[in-house]
Amino acid sequence: MAQASAAALVLSGGGARGAYQAGALAAVGERCGSKHPFSIITGVSAGAINTAYLAGYQGDFLNSCRDLSRAWMELTTEKVFRTDFPTLAGTIARWAWHLGTGKSLAPKLTGLLDTRPLRQFLSGHLRLGSIGRNIEQGRLRAAGLTAVHYSTGQTVTFVQGEEGIPMWRRTGRFSIQTRLGVDHVLASSALPVIFPAANVDGEYYGDGAIRHNSPLAPAIHLGAEKLMAITLGYLRSPEEAEERQVAGHPPAGQILGMIFNAVFLDAVESDAERLLRINRTLGLLPNGMTHPEGLRPIRLLRLRPSRDLGKLSSDLSTTLPRSLRRLVGALGTLESSSPDFLSYLLFERPYIERLLELGYQDAMDQWDRIERFLEE
Repeated sequence: MAQASAAALVLSGGGARGAYQAGALAAVGERCGSKHPFSIITGVSAGAINTAYLAGYQGDFLNSCRDLSRAWMELTTEKVFRTDFPTLAGTIARWAWHLGTGKSLAPKLTGLLDTRPLRQFLSGHLRLGSIGRNIEQGRLRAAGLTAVHYSTGQTVTFVQGEEGIPMWRRTGRFSIQTRLGVDHVLASSALPVIFPAANVDGEYYGDGAIRHNSPLAPAIHLGAEKLMAITLGYLRSPEEAEERQVAGHPPAGQILGMIFNAVFLDAVESDAERLLRINRTLGLLPNGMTHPEGLRPIRLLRLRPSRDLGKLSSDLSTTLPRSLRRLVGALGTLESSSPDFLSYLLFERPYIERLLELGYQDAMDQWDRIERFLEE
């Protein structure tokens, strides 16, 4: 299969759910073999980790996808953040003391969880120094990781790409051409309050999904003519949408799950609907008529989970480290039939295996669509 020079892969965020993307890509890699079908890769949050892994991999596409799945299988909660009881209890106690006294939480309290283990894990698995070589060798045109700049509130996409790759500036968002490093990956995946902000060149950034209202835009700005977006939200039927997930007053865990869904899932769906609407509008123009400035039809393929990823985690809370299990229980997360908050934090092998298997099977089941998309 020949490389599609203007095809882009867009990977959204979602914590532990990001393993679903690795499973889907493993299936795509099996079918594509050694050829790299995507010359542009962009991601945010967990999707930024997957983006960085693929962009820096020196080798064929099949092995890059297989090794990405293996890396997810190695991941545990302790390799993402410290879960020992003294650390968690100490952090919560310090937060409570500062809130009780009215003293500022800054600068000593930077996040509820200590993510130094994640930095160590990423440093050992990512080969970000190879992104430049992949660009030089024609495997990759550009890679982009999105974060939010805490000082200004603007969304920033860090881009490493070939010479002359276009940069952009729009209302509330812009791009910076740079050499990508672990700090950029941590910045894109630094969930506010939960994870500490990441320092990039003296500036502090957080999870790019917070204000990323146009998650498909970076790939389009970088020259993509078609996008394959692997999202992490299950599309409920009308009947499923009416189901009650909790009875009575919603517990904190249910509310947090809804907030996480809004941050990680809603924007990419809204942006996809906007893109398809623009495509339909452009298709109504008379033949030969020039498209309005800056607009062009973009082919989009979305790959979504065929099962609710929250429900997929509902019986696995006992696999969490004891201290985190107590915290999740105290928040009432398990009172929901679809514990979404749990699914974002469940970096444990039983859940990762389920996600990898589901992603793989979903991609295989939809391979006809994917193949047509890649070959057109």
